[in-house]
Amino acid sequence: SETFNSELFRKFGSQNGGLGILGLTAPDEFGGTGLPDATAVSIVHEELSYSDPALCLSYLAHSILLVNNLAVNANDEQLARFMPGICDGSKIGGMCMSEPNAGTDVLGMKSNAVYDSARDGFILNGTKMWITNGTLTGKETGDLFLVYARTGTEKRSDITQFVVEAGMEGFNVGQKITDKLGMRSSPTAELVFENVFLPAKTHVVGDVNGATLCMMRNLEIERVALAAMAVGIARRSLDEMIAYASNRPAFGKSSLFSFGQIQKHISESYAEYMAGKCYLYAMANGLDLSAYGNGLDADGVKLYCATMAKNVADRAIQVMGGYGYCGEYTVERLWRDAKLLEIGGGTNESHHKNMARDLHKLDG
Repeated sequence: SETFNSELFRKFGSQNGGLGILGLTAPDEFGGTGLPDATAVSIVHEELSYSDPALCLSYLAHSILLVNNLAVNANDEQLARFMPGICDGSKIGGMCMSEPNAGTDVLGMKSNAVYDSARDGFILNGTKMWITNGTLTGKETGDLFLVYARTGTEKRSDITQFVVEAGMEGFNVGQKITDKLGMRSSPTAELVFENVFLPAKTHVVGDVNGATLCMMRNLEIERVALAAMAVGIARRSLDEMIAYASNRPAFGKSSLFSFGQIQKHISESYAEYMAGKCYLYAMANGLDLSAYGNGLDADGVKLYCATMAKNVADRAIQVMGGYGYCGEYTVERLWRDAKLLEIGGGTNESHHKNMARDLHKLDG
């Protein structure tokens, strides 16, 4: 299904006895849960992804790319203004960074915001692509977004982040992205900004031309959360293949566990899953969400766990044979969902580049 379960998603908020995890890392005085802790982030993403990776992806875009980014970089006036609605679930949003021609090359973005001194604000123009929660209905935009745009010409890093709200004149859905391989119930859209006016005092987050550091810092916890999603997918795939192998008789044997080929699939999957889980929580336990400079292992844990999850899901399909290839048995969806983790939040190739650079620096 490509239908976003907004009713269930809003129950993750703090309204009406909800779980209160939409603002997991946000300060409690502004409506958050007050857990700025990467281990808590990892636990929540692992458990949600075990059940439904696509819903978890929308949760990540909202709680990490939007809420956590605001929690770390916004001032108190902005937190008081924007945080309660995105923590209680009444508003759903995300973050806008990628563009049609600028994905991994994020500093090549063309969206720009020009300061208008007469109105003390910025005029934003551009297009953003692959935006999770960009539209909840297929027609209207999501409620609130952090948008990165170029505000200077001297350096590629002259980028500023802005808050853009639904209903602002010139802010529209370009298209809803449909027929994706996986993560189908997580809505994805192209968003268009045409002369959108953004007041400088209320809608500029952090310093003008200073958002590149904010971007890179938030990418670290995003990649840890995506690694946690991968661990959740691997654990679910492992559980599904063990359950199937335990109850499927074949060739006169009571279960598939009698056969060496199946033993290999299951045992290797367990070992790889545990290696990824240990790497994830070792990384998360030492990560300070307000700090920067943890890119080596943020890249590394996502690089390892994303491919690990896809491989474990692939083995689950193989163990189940024809049944694994059908939607009824879940693992084909987990395999499709896992593939995105090798692309979104940083491609495997970008992780290779980043890690090689950082390791080379360590060698002096």
